[in-house]
Amino acid sequence: MQQQAYLELKLSWELFQKAPESLSEPERSRVSEVATKQQGIEQRILSTPQAGSVVVPPATLASRMAEIRQRYASDDEMHQDLERIGLNADTLAAAVERDLKVEAVLDKIAADVPAVSVVDAEIYYRLHPEAFDRPEARKLRHILITYDTPAEKAKARETLEHVRSTGKNGQNSNLVEAFGKAALRHSQCPTATEDGLLGTVKRNQLYAELEPAAFALAEGEISEVLESPIGLHIIFCEEILPFGLLPFAEVRDRIIERLTDKRRRDAQRDWIKGLFAKPAAASR
Repeated sequence: MQQQAYLELKLSWELFQKAPESLSEPERSRVSEVATKQQGIEQRILSTPQAGSVVVPPATLASRMAEIRQRYASDDEMHQDLERIGLNADTLAAAVERDLKVEAVLDKIAADVPAVSVVDAEIYYRLHPEAFDRPEARKLRHILITYDTPAEKAKARETLEHVRSTGKNGQNSNLVEAFGKAALRHSQCPTATEDGLLGTVKRNQLYAELEPAAFALAEGEISEVLESPIGLHIIFCEEILPFGLLPFAEVRDRIIERLTDKRRRDAQRDWIKGLFAKPAAASR
């Protein structure tokens, strides 16, 4: 019963980032369901020969207890939470130690998986190029001026043309500063307070009327005056970010880590499934 209570406490934070008493009824039901299933799995794991030699170092237990304590504003709040679910400091420590034993057994099982080689990683890289394709993106700023009448439109165009003509020369850092000041002064977009910064923009994130021009700009270049459904714009390209297929050397370690984690999880899952498999029927 205490282990079930501990698992529900643990899962409340893991699944919903909440203390148990803060859960809604559907959340509480989900936590209870998962805890019951997990408790059955843990019982099987701890009854295996692999669990017999596992000893949890006191420092490891103390570290995990400290992690739990950090979720609460005070010791009193933590003790009240434990009391509500039928636990105290001692029973919590016992449940945490059991939890750590389960983790240690699973680490033993995962330790036997074959290491992922560079060749394994490169094969994965070649078979899944879409996972490493960096989309085309640019760091952009803009100035937007809206209008309601032809006269206002003509005035907006005149203003943007003037900003354009005065911002064509100089070093890129100076252009960024000058364009930012112009955006703060003239732009009617909320980005004006951030010096017109649109941020990192990928394909298909701008109005269709703006995108072709935005992605044709060189670094430090300002677009012609452009019209979208919301008004007139000029766009400044601050930076063209690297794009295309990431080099294998750049992602090799990440792939090895990902494949290693997958092999470990698969080995643990298969081993646990084996614990629940029915013994083969005796041959006649």
